[in-house]
Amino acid sequence: MRRLVFFLVCAAALVVPVVVLASGGEGSGFDGVVRSIEHTYHVRATRIPFMGLASLISGASTSGGVRNLHLAQFENFSLALDGEDLTSMVEQKLGPSWARVVRETSRGGREQTLVFMRPEGARMGLFVLDSDGGELDVVEVSVNPDRLNATVNQYTHHHEDNEDRPD
Repeated sequence: MRRLVFFLVCAAALVVPVVVLASGGEGSGFDGVVRSIEHTYHVRATRIPFMGLASLISGASTSGGVRNLHLAQFENFSLALDGEDLTSMVEQKLGPSWARVVRETSRGGREQTLVFMRPEGARMGLFVLDSDGGELDVVEVSVNPDRLNATVNQYTHHHEDNEDRPD
């Protein structure tokens, strides 16, 4: 009897989150933006396989400078985008904690770039949406500027040392 009760409790603990997430509609954040683009423009995002592994490797290789990398790509995206509508939709899905820092729109709306940022303690969240008239990319990443800068400086100082050295 105890095993049956334990089994039912475990099954409920596993099923409830799945049901809640599945019924969440378009949601918010990165996934909410991607789903809204799919729904609004009748396109499908290409999810990059093993993105979680790539995020883990990028975090390890930058000593925690980069983490929580998310990427969605819309190939053959030839639709003109209304910059106001797109910005409004992204702002609504990301929420008030994100601040837009860049919005660039070409004539006719075929090329769009949106960059949002938010503080995350010692880290900085970045959200980038870029459309070049044939492809739409959506990226979210969390960076620690100090750790990322230290990692980058390892390579730039090495490069500068080699340039100063006589042949």
